[in-house]
Amino acid sequence: MNGRLKGNNAFFRACRSCLVVSALGISCLYAAPTQKLDEAKITSTLEKRYGERAGMRARAWFKVLAEASTVDEKEKLLKVNNFFNLFRFVDDIKLWGESNYWATPMEFIGVNGGDCEDFSIAKYFTLLELGVPEDKMRITMVKATSVNQYHMVLAYYDTPASIPLVLDNLDHVIKPATQRKDLIPVYSFNGKQLWLNKEQGRGVLAGSSTRLEKWNDLTHRLGVDRLRQPKLKLE
Repeated sequence: MNGRLKGNNAFFRACRSCLVVSALGISCLYAAPTQKLDEAKITSTLEKRYGERAGMRARAWFKVLAEASTVDEKEKLLKVNNFFNLFRFVDDIKLWGESNYWATPMEFIGVNGGDCEDFSIAKYFTLLELGVPEDKMRITMVKATSVNQYHMVLAYYDTPASIPLVLDNLDHVIKPATQRKDLIPVYSFNGKQLWLNKEQGRGVLAGSSTRLEKWNDLTHRLGVDRLRQPKLKLE
């Protein structure tokens, strides 16, 4: 994608060699998808931390949650994908001052941008909040041949045997993985498991997602209590 994931070669090698292991810390906001979110607190906190427009985006996000709560899963995918693909793409090094920072959905909404991991992570947790089962989703690292870089997308499996649908910020149209010949799967994960991918399917189970240090750090920061200020102000 437009100039991204330069730091993930080393991260992927660490994942492959099983060297990245740390404790999982699940935090508040998405720990229980059925728990009602505190819209007023989230909106006011984002507004105070990131400005008035961040509060507007938070309200727009809650509107998407409300509208998508009454539709089927495919329509949920569409609404969430369309909403987050309106956000700006920015390299981590420019936005956060480090090469590979995984922003939480609240940080992503607050600052109005991020890189491909941030798009995929925000879509994943929002769909979890809408009741889409975790087992149907995989945050997936791929090699994007169109830009010759590593890239991250969200894959959705309607059934265990289904060809996954790809939610992407490079190509805004949700398509089956078989129609995305430009993406070569590398590894994928959700809140439970980690897979090493060798084809456009589920891949080979490689253990718990707690082996991913970046994922552990991310889940520890979920919610609005540990929001980070960006190095670059987008608005």
